[in-house]
Order: sequence, then structure tokens, then C-alpha cells
Amino acid sequence: MRTADDPSGVTVLVNGVPSSHLDLEDPSRLSFEYMQQMAVLLGHAAPPGEPLAVVHLGAAGCAPARHVPASRPGSRQIAVELDTALPELVRTWFDLPRAPALRIRAGDARAQLEAMADASADVVVRDVFSGDRTPEHVTTVEFAREVARVLRPGGLYLANCADRPPLALARSEAATLRAVFGHLGVVAEPGLLRGRGYGNVVLAATGDASLLASAQVEREVRSLPAPARMLHGSELHAFVGSARALGDPPGATAATPGAERA
Repeated sequence: MRTADDPSGVTVLVNGVPSSHLDLEDPSRLSFEYMQQMAVLLGHAAPPGEPLAVVHLGAAGCAPARHVPASRPGSRQIAVELDTALPELVRTWFDLPRAPALRIRAGDARAQLEAMADASADVVVRDVFSGDRTPEHVTTVEFAREVARVLRPGGLYLANCADRPPLALARSEAATLRAVFGHLGVVAEPGLLRGRGYGNVVLAATGDASLLASAQVEREVRSLPAPARMLHGSELHAFVGSARALGDPPGATAATPGAERA
């Protein structure tokens, strides 16, 4: 979908729901607020300009996958998308990096992640949805351990959690990642954190304490077009509260993460 006031922009709709926005002339431009928040954290995942190995779970229009090489040439990326037709359409519609710079795989996010080698990625990004909810099998401790296995030491996991007050899912996801990773931060628009409306919460998990404690990262998050807050330390502890970590249902197996749990 195009609009007259954004001549170089295009929005990808999946089942009528906006899924991605791309600027066909400027791959560094990200319009979705949560993607801008993720881009700040990605910008500090390695020294400026250094290439990254990134796994995107949930590809849609591949807007973040276009953004990464714009600032970090030489990056190698894998994008996983459950919809088998969408990756082929996106390749046809948009000027995406070719393999091996960007490989697009059709399949379930968890199943594809479990097939990846240990310590093979610098960053894993989860942006997976079934309707307006994240499928349960990619929110659990067991899944988070798979992410940690695939990440290199000091790597970064970014997860997009869409939630509404009282943010029960986001708090439980934060408790889940805190149980697996050494350090965790939560980024969201202040109104959402105060219990207003429906929106996106970005969870950032890593073994590198310096990234989430960076004053520069906090300034950049606050300076976004839609200013956001980053919670860590005592603020994160208060946000999680009594929420409990999420686990796989009894009897679940890696081979059966099916839609019935989405």
C-alpha cells in the first residue's frame, strides 16, 4: 500500500494488518516505533560500522533486514518467515540484499532456530505474531535457552511483545528472559508503561551489562521521534514484580510447536 504523502514509502499488509513499512529509497529509515527502538540497541551491539550476524525471526517485509547493512556493510543475516509465499513476494517487490548477505527461510521460528549452530549469531530479533499475539512456543524459558545457545558471548536478543494493560504478558516475558540471560532491559513508550493503551514493548536480553547500562543508549531512546523509556536495574525489578517465567506445556516437543499453541 502506498500513500500520496509518502511517495517513497510502502506498507506491507498481512491479512489486512500493517506488518512492515519500507522506504524504497532509504533503507535506513524505519517508521514503526518499536523498530526504531530496536535500531538504537542494534547500533550499540558492536563498534560502529562493524558487520553483524543477525537472525530475524519473523521477516514480513524485511524492513530491519534492509536497515542493518545500510549502517553495517558486510553483515550476514538470516530471516525466517512462517508464510511460505511472503518471502518470495518480498524478494520480487523490494530490493533486498541477496544471499549470502540475506538468506530468507520459510518455516516456524522455533524450529528454524533449533537447527542453527551454537554461537553463530551476534543478534537474534523476534518479531513473530499470530494475529495480535506472540505464539506461546516462542515466549518460554526453553525457547530463550535456544536463543542463548545460538548467540555468541555478549550477543543481544531483541523481542517485540505487543501487549495491553496491565502488561501481564510483557512482565512474564521479562521474567522469562531474566531467568536465562544475565542482563535485561525493557523499552516502551511511557504512556504504555503507565497503563495506557495497546502497544509494543521491546525486551533486550544480553550477557553484556554495559549495553543496557549505557547512558548514551538511554539518551538515544529518549530522543526518538516518539520518546521511549528504558527500564533496567531496580526499575526493571519493579516492572517484573511477581510475574513468573513462562515454560513449555507438559509433553511439548521441539518438533511440534504447532498453531494450536499460537
